[in-house]
Amino acid sequence: LRREAAEYYRGHRVPQRMEEALNSLFTLRPADLYGELANYFSKFSKAPVICKLVGRKVLDGVGQPTLEVEIYCTVKNYEKRICSTVMSSHSQISENALPDTAEADERERNDSVNTAVEWVNESLNTMLRGLKPTDQCKVDKVLGEYFRKKVEEKKEIQNQEGEEAEATLALTSSTASATALSGKKKAAKPGKKVAVAERMIPPAEPVESVLCGSLAIGGTSLAIAKAGATISHIPLYLHIALLKHDQDSPKEMTLPLPMVTLLNCEKISPAKLKLVKEVMLIPPVQLSLTQGIERVLVIQKEIMRLLDPPGKVVHPQLADSKKGKAHNTGKKAPPQALKRISHLGCLITGCDNLEQPLLLMQTACKNIGLELGTDMHLAINCAAHEVMDYVKGKYEVLTGMFKSPDEMVDMYVELINKFPFIIALIDPLRKEDRQQWNNICCALGSKCYLIAEDAAKYISQPKIDENINIPMCSGVVLKYINQTKVSDLIELTGLLDGQRHITILGSPDGESSDDSLVDLAVGLGARFIKLGGLSRGERVTKYNRLLAIEEELAKNRTLREANLEFIAFAEEPQPEKQPSDVLPPPKQDSLPPQLSQPALQVRSLPAQLPENSTLT
Repeated sequence: LRREAAEYYRGHRVPQRMEEALNSLFTLRPADLYGELANYFSKFSKAPVICKLVGRKVLDGVGQPTLEVEIYCTVKNYEKRICSTVMSSHSQISENALPDTAEADERERNDSVNTAVEWVNESLNTMLRGLKPTDQCKVDKVLGEYFRKKVEEKKEIQNQEGEEAEATLALTSSTASATALSGKKKAAKPGKKVAVAERMIPPAEPVESVLCGSLAIGGTSLAIAKAGATISHIPLYLHIALLKHDQDSPKEMTLPLPMVTLLNCEKISPAKLKLVKEVMLIPPVQLSLTQGIERVLVIQKEIMRLLDPPGKVVHPQLADSKKGKAHNTGKKAPPQALKRISHLGCLITGCDNLEQPLLLMQTACKNIGLELGTDMHLAINCAAHEVMDYVKGKYEVLTGMFKSPDEMVDMYVELINKFPFIIALIDPLRKEDRQQWNNICCALGSKCYLIAEDAAKYISQPKIDENINIPMCSGVVLKYINQTKVSDLIELTGLLDGQRHITILGSPDGESSDDSLVDLAVGLGARFIKLGGLSRGERVTKYNRLLAIEEELAKNRTLREANLEFIAFAEEPQPEKQPSDVLPPPKQDSLPPQLSQPALQVRSLPAQLPENSTLT
């Protein structure tokens, strides 16, 4: 046994390393000798591997069920809990949802979360056991293959159900068929009217279905990324940056500029404005994030003073008089607007026209000595897809006031010319109105960002043909939901960077208290981050994380100042107007046609080419 033990330890170089450790530590004589010995030998221990995944059902910031994923690893022969992550809910919170619709959404959400918990605790727990948490690509590949298998299973079930339905229809009596046909004929006239109205605009693209349980894929991928960062003893944002840049550590990092939501414009009576969903503030780049957030809070305080009661703009003198009365009574009246806080963490107000919230912002800034466009910028989330009337084929901008897609473009051009401090419009049009997206980009692209959020809802998997199905725009809002994996976001942001799109990381309606989204935005190099307002714990947590990262980068002297650069879009050339003797501009494979550089001037070809010459 003694010989075997000596050979065993010599085979693992234990005597040699023990001697090296004792010799090096004797000169240092540390206060905690055994602690230093443990640190020395830990360098030679095996890399931690995943030993267990735990999925559980928890609640998000608005009380809706969502998924939490915990990662356990084998570290120095012991099972150890490394980290956990809580996914944000993918479902949108509707203001005027019908009771039946709300109940159906709730059942679907519960089923999805329960299925996700089952996937994590059973299949994924077995498949990922033994893998290194630092090997993100390998883990995401396993997750992707598992998800594709589940998609195929769902398709097979749907095909079987379809075949059964066809067989049932084939067995129906001829009398019932004749009755159905006669019923269709009677309904032909109203059908024609609807068809004519729908031809006015491109029809809505089919909604991409969300696979029940897909939360498990995104939640597990993000949890593994957090575990990899923890094991490597580095922050998550740096771990993401290393993954994106092939382990090449960036010398400097830029913080994304926050889009802080200040107003959530409600769309129910008596409010008339339907178009605007959010009014956001963007601090100027010359301010630090801390200074920018402080300035936003000052503006928010002034807005709350002007909104009394909520939804009505009161003259400053009247507001002062009311405030004085409250003070004279000896009681400190709470701001009325605090009673109307949206799930987005901002104030709720109703407006009668498009200019009212902008004038309110202008008044608030003027009252505290700030100038919009210099000391603060504005962004508007139009959410135009929510106000499209498909019967009329127009957008309902105000109650009873409709505009065609072309009229919407003219309205936005007039709005930006009148209020040049607006530097971003989010979802100004539906995704399907591509020609109008082209028009608005050519008209306003050099003045403000035209951002696709809902229009870029389903672009988390561009790997098949590297074709991003979005209209011409300045950039897109990405959300980490459902089956989105960390590797998908890394690949997608690289693709967007190459096509001169700006990237915005945004939080969904059903946000959780997990602050990993901020680290993702910093690590991926996003230009903006859209987190909602400065109220509600699940949103303030993310702003606090962003402030902590700024402090850390400034301390390490790796913080680079952000910049605001707009894209001047070139109009697409019309082929039919080109002379026959002019060579068309060369095709640029690296950029899509609508985002290519302005066409170069092309000279006419000579009547005769020199001998032995080639034309490319």
